[in-house]
Amino acid sequence: MNNLETGSTLAPRDAVMLAAGALDANRRRTALIVLATAIGVAAVVLLASLGEGAQRFVSGQFEALGTNLLVVMPGRNETTGGPPPVLGTTPRDLTIDDAYALAAWRDIERIAPVMVGNAPVSVASGLEREVNVLGSTASMQALRHLDLVQGRFLPESDPKRGAAICVIGSELREELFGNAPAVGRWLRVADRRFRVIGVLRDTGMSIGTDFDDLVIIPVASAQMLFDRESLFRIIASVRPGGDLDAASAAVHDIIAQRHEGEDDVTVITQDSVVETLGRIVGTITLGVAGISAISLAVAGILIMNVMLVAVTQRRAEIGLLKALGARTVDVRGLFMLEAVMLACGGALLGLGVGLAAAFVVGQLYPAFPVATPRWAMLTAVGVAVITGLVFGVVPARRAAALDPVDALARR
Repeated sequence: MNNLETGSTLAPRDAVMLAAGALDANRRRTALIVLATAIGVAAVVLLASLGEGAQRFVSGQFEALGTNLLVVMPGRNETTGGPPPVLGTTPRDLTIDDAYALAAWRDIERIAPVMVGNAPVSVASGLEREVNVLGSTASMQALRHLDLVQGRFLPESDPKRGAAICVIGSELREELFGNAPAVGRWLRVADRRFRVIGVLRDTGMSIGTDFDDLVIIPVASAQMLFDRESLFRIIASVRPGGDLDAASAAVHDIIAQRHEGEDDVTVITQDSVVETLGRIVGTITLGVAGISAISLAVAGILIMNVMLVAVTQRRAEIGLLKALGARTVDVRGLFMLEAVMLACGGALLGLGVGLAAAFVVGQLYPAFPVATPRWAMLTAVGVAVITGLVFGVVPARRAAALDPVDALARR
């Protein structure tokens, strides 16, 4: 009796032929299950590809600037122990003197004070646009790797003396001057006139700044234009081989000495920004991919329900197999094999569709480095196959439990 229950009389090839024949005989049902599984796998693969692309894009944006930048911002981003601050107190402003005091540290190579604002920009012909205005110094060119197609960048000069000169982005040049040369021309920024001395190469967005639609002026000119002395940021670069952590600590110490003992700045390193953004994007990717994977569970439930119906419809076939000598394990194995074949077919189709969709996105947006991680492909296919196995157990057991006489009698 044990041999009858545990031994199989069907050769593997015969089992595959029978399972394939059953699937081919019910093409509409087969197509429905395969499609449901494929949608889930394709969604997981595509979303994981977009998430991986987002991580690479963010990392590439920062790595293009180098890995030795420090960004100093006014205010602290963490809380500390001790008594609460006095009501009404605010962090001290960052000044140009603060910026150049940091240059005294041995590992600081360059310093660029930064002011940012928004102002209308117009030319004599009457054309006017509202653009971002960035105030800085000559060091900004090297720190942000800015190339020019015409003219030159801001010259080395006293940062506290503002000159009436500017560098503009390529898109702004086209909008205001058309095909005419821009270098040497004058434009008005708010209520002040500036002479164009350079035009940036087409750069696009870089770390949230659109350098194609931008006016860069000396930082002292920006202070006068916006009528304030406080800086938006201080950007510093550490010498090659320098200790980034030590430089960051030195910035805190120098600012505290200048601000009457108050360490009221936040220093951000590029590595920490890339790591934080990578974790955020990775978490979002896993969350969205997990939600998409729910569709695989839905596909598994569909497989189970459709195959339960198929057991009822194929009672005569099951009874005939048993009457011809098929064991219980044979019938159970046939239905499990059908479930696995459906899941594998859907998984492979979904994998192909997901990879094709990721390829299309990469072609449409070449600046976005879409990449499909191996874990996403293996996980999506593996979950699909396991889902087929798990949800195929109930129909397979029900089919195997049918009595051959009852099944042939259609009772």
